[in-house]
Amino acid sequence: MTVDSFTAPIASPRPKGHVMLTARWVVGHRDGRHCLIENGEVVFDDGEVIFVGRNFPGPIVDRRDFGNALIGPGFVDLDALSDLDTTILAFDNQPAWKKGRVWPRSYLARGPYEMYTREELAFQKTFAFTQLIRNGITTALPIASLFYRAWGETVGEFSDAAHAAAALGLRVYLGPAYRTGNQVVDEDGHISTYFEEDRGLAELDAAIDFAGQIEGSAGGLVRAMLAPDRIETCTPELLRRTAAASKDLDIPVRQHCCQSKIEYDLVLQQHGMSPPEWMASLNYLSERSLLPHGTFVSGSRHIDRPGHDLEIIRDSGASLVHCPLVSGRHGNTIDHFGRYRALGLKIGLGTDTAPPDMIMNMQTGIILARVAAGSVAAVRCEDYYDAATIGGANALRRPDLGRLQPGSRADITVFDLDRPHLGQVIDPIQTMMLSGHGRDFSTVVIDGRFVMENRIISGHDEAEDTRRAQAQFEGLIAKYPERTHGHPAVGSIFSSSYPVDRASLSPALWGEL
Repeated sequence: MTVDSFTAPIASPRPKGHVMLTARWVVGHRDGRHCLIENGEVVFDDGEVIFVGRNFPGPIVDRRDFGNALIGPGFVDLDALSDLDTTILAFDNQPAWKKGRVWPRSYLARGPYEMYTREELAFQKTFAFTQLIRNGITTALPIASLFYRAWGETVGEFSDAAHAAAALGLRVYLGPAYRTGNQVVDEDGHISTYFEEDRGLAELDAAIDFAGQIEGSAGGLVRAMLAPDRIETCTPELLRRTAAASKDLDIPVRQHCCQSKIEYDLVLQQHGMSPPEWMASLNYLSERSLLPHGTFVSGSRHIDRPGHDLEIIRDSGASLVHCPLVSGRHGNTIDHFGRYRALGLKIGLGTDTAPPDMIMNMQTGIILARVAAGSVAAVRCEDYYDAATIGGANALRRPDLGRLQPGSRADITVFDLDRPHLGQVIDPIQTMMLSGHGRDFSTVVIDGRFVMENRIISGHDEAEDTRRAQAQFEGLIAKYPERTHGHPAVGSIFSSSYPVDRASLSPALWGEL
């Protein structure tokens, strides 16, 4: 496999010459921060922004006026949902270890297997990537569950993901997730970690090889990252080799940590240190490190243990990846965004769960931060908008992303302010945070290509793709008893809001509801 393997045709060619976009509002970037330009213009050529402001003096080959709209930079999603999200099944179905979110030892003994085919996984990447674009996300670092996998992700499926991203014109950082261990639950409900280090190290070697092959392909749209799975499922050797490879290749490495109480306690049991303390002891953290979720840390209301977890992360140069929606759904949140920012932490955002709506995540984050702080002054709308744009770009060390200024890449979104549900507009960013959602984006440009126009992505039937995704999802649900503690019927795993008179699937599978 060579880099040439990933030069799949990019769906939308770039227009030739200077293209101007105009609207009632433009989010420009001056003196290191965003600014709002009323009746503004954005001009780009060959994938690069060349002008932001008013009264461009040069020739224009294509001018598009979007009227009462907000033209802004595309969102950078550092934990971008890229499968059919099974986390949503846990919304009203807890505890996780009883509901198929932790492998029972009996399933591990039988031999875990791939619950989706490669073809199904390839479709899911394409489907998920279109959803990201529809929600104004122009740079994505895919994340998917490993609960339904035989172990980690494969190079083959990420080769398919590279082709899908190139065909759609989505900017991505790709790398298969790998691990040396996995959480397991015993018959008595005790959760521990099972390790197969050789298997995980072989997956790391394959991921490193893959990274070298794809970096910079598809005209620079496809970049590489390393994606070790949750911190409690990694051995020291895996982390040491990962850190060395990240440094040698100069690519990001994303590591889920401080995500749950179970994870925090397992790492303490295994190493006598908190997750950040342990990573620091291995010289693992750096400015290339991306760390979802940073919620369970020393000195917080979640962890009654003294320490300096946040300071360790800050001083390493690593970036936290804040995913408000998935945390809030499970009764958690960082404590809190304003405090983290005041400590000097670098913060980007991720969607992580369905729907992959960055605006919904920002809205949720603002509310959670204000509740956690007990103050409406804890955070403002622009703080979260910065995190979704500048914060993500800075985490990737990409000053050419997440902002609209001369020299930046032409990753541009158009947010329609004429949608009736938005109400009256005073400040467009505040209106977005108050009543907007991801589906209010009408047009998306990535690297100077119009990848979505009037909410249409060429060659993709959203209704048919949604039907196909639902069929795959139901097929996975039918397999849940195999990897659930005690192997109950599906109906015993997933509760219903109200009694269901079910016509589909067998009573033997669903049991009594």
